[in-house]
Amino acid sequence: MKNEIAITRALEMLKKSGKKQTKNREEMIRYLALENRYLSAKEVYSFLVQDNPGVSFDTIYRNLKDFSEIGILEETELNAEKNFRFHCVIPGSDHHHHHFICTTCGATKELNLCPMDYFQNQLPNCLIESHRFEIFGQCETCLAKKTEDSVEKR
Repeated sequence: MKNEIAITRALEMLKKSGKKQTKNREEMIRYLALENRYLSAKEVYSFLVQDNPGVSFDTIYRNLKDFSEIGILEETELNAEKNFRFHCVIPGSDHHHHHFICTTCGATKELNLCPMDYFQNQLPNCLIESHRFEIFGQCETCLAKKTEDSVEKR
């Protein structure tokens, strides 16, 4: 239910931005919302090309960048590659948080602590216009799998 509301809002944002609501764009938004993790353009392309063999990687990447500019997606860089995630904060909401991002699977965890008070004190004569705080590492699932794999190799 929560996903459907967020998807509907994302499609409204797309329309409001002047972009057409195509079947492929809607499918991309649904896929990203349901995956709920950072995905590379290659992963999104691999998913979409299954049902849409004529879709190009360039089109997928361009749409991901457009979605990011509109505010539907968040971007980060993982392993020297842009990754995209469905924006977890609905525009207009005041829920502010940051993320832990798994460098193996792209899963995220919300961090509800914001370090901005500390940084504002360190920059007294500066105007901070925005910020983003991300911690990168391996999630419990990937760590457990890594440990399991190393035990099996012995």
